[in-house]
Amino acid sequence: MCVAATAARALKSVLQGILLSSEGEKLNSMNLLLYMAPIAVVFLLPATLIMEKNVVGITIALARDDFRIVWYLLFNSALAYFVNLTNFLVTKHTSALTLQVLGNAKGAVAVVVSILIFKNPVSVTGMLGYSLTVIGVILYSEAKKRSK
Repeated sequence: MCVAATAARALKSVLQGILLSSEGEKLNSMNLLLYMAPIAVVFLLPATLIMEKNVVGITIALARDDFRIVWYLLFNSALAYFVNLTNFLVTKHTSALTLQVLGNAKGAVAVVVSILIFKNPVSVTGMLGYSLTVIGVILYSEAKKRSK
């Protein structure tokens, strides 16, 4: 599943890069987000309703108890919008590969922060995997510098 998810994410990034840089398409980051957001809703909303039992009822009950939850959800939605927009801008101005490398680096940083703050345990295999990820990011950065 992890390999399939990584391959799907990479394919999405490559397609976004093609759409953003193609002379024939003339899509900018905002237009691409406009077209991709409804597609994401069509796929993710049914999955959420199936996997998260009674999520609508729980959310409504939380909103009745404390209205701040609505503001939290709106703030979270705005952040998600800006993250997607930033991803599209990074893809347009660099490449889909750079976006994937940045995503892997972000994952490694999140694990380090998780270990430091929450004292989460990490197996030897996990440490080797994250070390390999960091080495890959460094090698990519060096190769990018040398190609310029």
